[in-house]
Amino acid sequence: MAFDIEMIKQVYATMSERVDAARKITGKPLTLAEKILYSHLWGGTPEKAFIRGKDYVDFAPDRIALQDATAQMALLQFMQAGKTKVAVPTTTHCDHLIQAKNGASSDLQTALNTSNEVFNFLESVSNKYGLGFWKPGAGIIHQVVLENYAFPGGMMIGTDSHTVNAGGLGMVAIGVGGADAVDVMAGMAWELKFPKLIGVKLTGKLSGWTAPKDVILKVAGIVSAKGGTGAIVEYFGEGATGMSCTGKGTICNMGAEIGATTSTFGYDESMERYLRATDRSDVADAANKVKEHLTGDAEVYANPEEYFDQVIEINLSELSPLLNGPFTPDLSTKVGSDMTTIANKNDWPLKVEWGLIGSCTNSSYEDLSRASSIAQQAIDKGLGIKAEFGINPGSEKVRYTTERDGILGTFEALGATIFTNACGPCIGQWARYEDPKNAPKNSIIHSFNRNFAKRADGNPNTHAFVASPEMVAAITIAGRLDFNPMKDKLINKNGEEVMLDEPTGWELPPKGFEVKDDGYLAPKEDGSGVVINVDETSERLQLLEPFAPIGNDISGAKLLIKAHGKCTTDHISMAGPWLRYRGHLDNISNNCLIGAVNAYSMKTNFVKSQLDGEFDAVPNTARAYKAAGIKTIVVGDHNYGEGSSREHAAMEPRHLGVAAVLVKSFARIHETNLKKQGMLGLTFANEADYDLIQEDDTFNFIDLNEFAPNKPLTIEAVHIDGSKDLIMANHTYNQGQIEWYNEGSALNLIKKQNA
Repeated sequence: MAFDIEMIKQVYATMSERVDAARKITGKPLTLAEKILYSHLWGGTPEKAFIRGKDYVDFAPDRIALQDATAQMALLQFMQAGKTKVAVPTTTHCDHLIQAKNGASSDLQTALNTSNEVFNFLESVSNKYGLGFWKPGAGIIHQVVLENYAFPGGMMIGTDSHTVNAGGLGMVAIGVGGADAVDVMAGMAWELKFPKLIGVKLTGKLSGWTAPKDVILKVAGIVSAKGGTGAIVEYFGEGATGMSCTGKGTICNMGAEIGATTSTFGYDESMERYLRATDRSDVADAANKVKEHLTGDAEVYANPEEYFDQVIEINLSELSPLLNGPFTPDLSTKVGSDMTTIANKNDWPLKVEWGLIGSCTNSSYEDLSRASSIAQQAIDKGLGIKAEFGINPGSEKVRYTTERDGILGTFEALGATIFTNACGPCIGQWARYEDPKNAPKNSIIHSFNRNFAKRADGNPNTHAFVASPEMVAAITIAGRLDFNPMKDKLINKNGEEVMLDEPTGWELPPKGFEVKDDGYLAPKEDGSGVVINVDETSERLQLLEPFAPIGNDISGAKLLIKAHGKCTTDHISMAGPWLRYRGHLDNISNNCLIGAVNAYSMKTNFVKSQLDGEFDAVPNTARAYKAAGIKTIVVGDHNYGEGSSREHAAMEPRHLGVAAVLVKSFARIHETNLKKQGMLGLTFANEADYDLIQEDDTFNFIDLNEFAPNKPLTIEAVHIDGSKDLIMANHTYNQGQIEWYNEGSALNLIKKQNA
């Protein structure tokens, strides 16, 4: 039986009425995304039509998922909310704090030894407040969610940007910051601007070397890393129904890389097969009773241009395998000679040093079985591997089953290292180098989702390319980035020319899934007796103190940093070794903006202090301003804060005295995180005003006392020579969000209301 089956049945029980009401109110057929959104309104049955991209709407998500790195801060906040139990089904997954180095058992034991304090804290808080707990080694959050919790037509939020993976099972699943999750855990509505809709029509059928991964790599190349911002991407067509459920999950997972709010597919036979294979026939049976509501209306898919804000059409029969990268997930290059030309032009190393398969994106049974078919060919044809090879299974269920079926054994026979069922290199948890900053220029290929500089191994010179698991396996065997398995021959150990055949595999395990211990711990029915201890001297955990309101008088504020170019949440709050401090706000604030490029010196972590004219690290400079009682602001470029949902990227500047972040444009989750922490997230009304900001500027907010929805703010930038520029700053705050600002944070408002 599925987890929370009664909740799922209740969602389906109200769906027909709510979808019918939404059709009547909007006066048109509905997309799948609209059906799910309108059937999850906080107020119940829809009573008005919402304007996409404009109206803020209160929703009632069905469940929440937390991963261990972000769960620490989320649960530290929830502990202050005055509640005895979470209001909706919630789970905690320990997958981020396990470093890949030597192999699964050794690395897991090291993680247990070094992070036991954090794991014990998360387990005890989960036990006390009614959260399901998945132990270290149980698997990667999004694969575990797909196997156990995702259900067609549901709405879920999670404190990880790749929560969107659950769209592969027909959900609207959205990555959020921890403060958003705390709202819902505390029984409050979750607010979201009603998304725009992008329709992707998939025709034809995948075959040969082309995989579901290539679909999203193609989409990313079309729309860019910010082209999906504020939108839900809905896939449909014969190509959509013709691929596996986990393949759909891969496509939805990497929708985060185009900034999409989420991505989703309509319920079909592949989803039903997956539900039944993962012991959730009860969900499949319930879904079948309302399946007409679990996909878009036929009229929508027949005439998509009338119902979506943008339509993209991809013929899967014509799609070629792609490699995306380096340093950005939206730079697509066709496999083979195109890569030779472009790599030589840009001086990308063609020799590949590592191939990595896994992460939440591509670690299913199907992914591993298809990649292992390439590995088996290499063994059979007398080939070795020219690059090192690493595998991260997605869950203990997948690991156990693939070991039983000989799939992992095939990888090991080829010389691969099997890492723990955890994120590992995908999030920088990879002990590849002793000194990453001074490591050599090189190329790696992986089936992960992100490839920002320093993302995987801390080395700014690592050129990381994203591909399907099958292509990762082939290129790892060949050792060259421009290898094309459809055309190129390899020389085996006997000096013979051989070619790799097309990959084969299984959508689902022929003998079914099997697992001895899936790693799940259910919470106590009554957790009131559970005691949570946090050592005051701990360097890993720190109880939170409420933020004081910034107030309506911001004058004499100084520029902390003007960030040049791409500034992701990895630049604002790095992962990797810093993950150990995710539960200690003051300690982790020592990584605040250390990866951002200073627009004046083009250096990282080196900014000028107006207190003494000296240059220092960003956190040190911020702390000095804070000690002097001086507020600071951060200035940024386009899509500021793209990437991970980590709210630390908002909490750290807030903790260090930053009052406002002024940029050309925001990534959605980060803008919300700034609002939740009681800061000003502003955009230039005139993007060219970015160039007016000078290194020694002082800022006065002229009309902040008139802060109101839809009313721009006026900022006076006073230059060192006494001259001034007036800068108009737009914002998207509604009245409720302005209350967050006035109270100092959204959590402060929750506590006030609960009291």
